[in-house]
Amino acid sequence: MNHTAPQLTISTRTFRQLLSSTRRGARLARLLAVTELHAWDLPPDVTERAELVVAELTANAVLHGRVPGRDFELTLTYTPLPHPSRLLIEVSDARGDRLPRPATEDHDLSTGGRSLTLVTLLADHWETVPRPPGGKTVRAELATTSGI
Repeated sequence: MNHTAPQLTISTRTFRQLLSSTRRGARLARLLAVTELHAWDLPPDVTERAELVVAELTANAVLHGRVPGRDFELTLTYTPLPHPSRLLIEVSDARGDRLPRPATEDHDLSTGGRSLTLVTLLADHWETVPRPPGGKTVRAELATTSGI
């Protein structure tokens, strides 16, 4: 007698939203991200880390990546792999000529540069990639050992 083993289906969840390149847009991005992550039933430690990363990256998009009349985009992608699960946070803006740089050891943090230091501490990995025709996307990846 042949029995077929049940297949584990991995369903990736995605959230994408364009937001105005304003302080209000950055705040709304953080609130929407937290609401979505709660709906996906992510562990509280991942949601808290993600909230801070979204806040920092969207604030940077508004402060340093703003082009009048152009929005920024927030994308969240959750892949519940067996181990580890992965949350990818992407914030895209229209300023591809202004790439983020993390603070260095000799950098005076009182003049700025703290946000990417926080992202470096909170995310397992982050990077910047071009977004044609002239923008950029900052990606931060958070891993978790528990899946949905």
